[in-house]
Amino acid sequence: MSFRILQCVAAISVGCLFSSPSFSAQSERFPQIQPLAASSLVLDIAHAGKQLVAVGERGHVLVLNDKWQQVPTPTSVQLTKVFFLNEKLGWAVGHDATILHTQDGGQTWSLQMQSTEIEKPFLDVLFLNEQEGMAIGAYGLFYRTRDGGANWTEEFHEELLAEEDVSYLAELKNSDQAAYLTERASLLPHFNRMIALKDGRLLLVGELGLVAMSADKGQNFTRTGFDYDGSMFNAIQLQDAVYVMGLRGHVFKADLSLAQWDEIDMPVKSSINGVMAASETSLYLVGNAGIVIQLNQDDSSSIVTRRQGENLVSIAKDNQGNVWLSGSQGLLTLKP
Repeated sequence: MSFRILQCVAAISVGCLFSSPSFSAQSERFPQIQPLAASSLVLDIAHAGKQLVAVGERGHVLVLNDKWQQVPTPTSVQLTKVFFLNEKLGWAVGHDATILHTQDGGQTWSLQMQSTEIEKPFLDVLFLNEQEGMAIGAYGLFYRTRDGGANWTEEFHEELLAEEDVSYLAELKNSDQAAYLTERASLLPHFNRMIALKDGRLLLVGELGLVAMSADKGQNFTRTGFDYDGSMFNAIQLQDAVYVMGLRGHVFKADLSLAQWDEIDMPVKSSINGVMAASETSLYLVGNAGIVIQLNQDDSSSIVTRRQGENLVSIAKDNQGNVWLSGSQGLLTLKP
């Protein structure tokens, strides 16, 4: 796969711009329809209007109608996250800095970006409207589009570096440009998840206790007063509270000021990967060791089920009220 990589100029951040060529023949090159795709690794589920769309290993995309059905995609790399702006427009991201796009609710997909040279996976994707979106990932990988994904521009968010790394990079940039670019590519923590709060602010969580907020559509981020140095994998807003969760079952809660984060006692120490609102006053959390936990607004929690021998990554409810789980053994429903 060849891409035209254009050198860009921007004060703090921009490295390269990817322009999407035509990929009309890609589905013929990757006809990876597999009868057991729904039972293999599935890493995310998202709503596309009234239906669900799931993504996972080997470029698999599955759409739930009466049953899960795999659809062709123009890649065979592992897909990590899928996001829908509405019932038609969606994006999926994954390894080799891959970004896919659909305009028909997940039935057909085109390739907007992919690069084996970047050697980093995207771990999440978020669109604010039909034109403005961001894809984030390992070691501070951050790309932005302002034209619906026709072009993606890299950003480097220096404001999220440790203070000593800022000084180190400044010295290196003046003395050795090649070494500067090499070091810069690995100093930021992994960006694991980014959500839009109801007031329009963005919340970014990641490795090494990263919990940061942006009030300007992700142009700049400010770390919140988060006092834990473990990785956070997900985040959600429920009413007037914001929750972040991750490594070894650590879950924290803050009000909308994001000024103080209080840890919530959990019944297990399994890492929490996925979350959804179970009701107006409770959440479902899913994680390693097949754990499903209900967390209530009063901070009480209980184990809903535990599926030994598998790790759960994502959770979503379909239009019929069925709750779907995804993870190391594919897609399955949560039994009451």
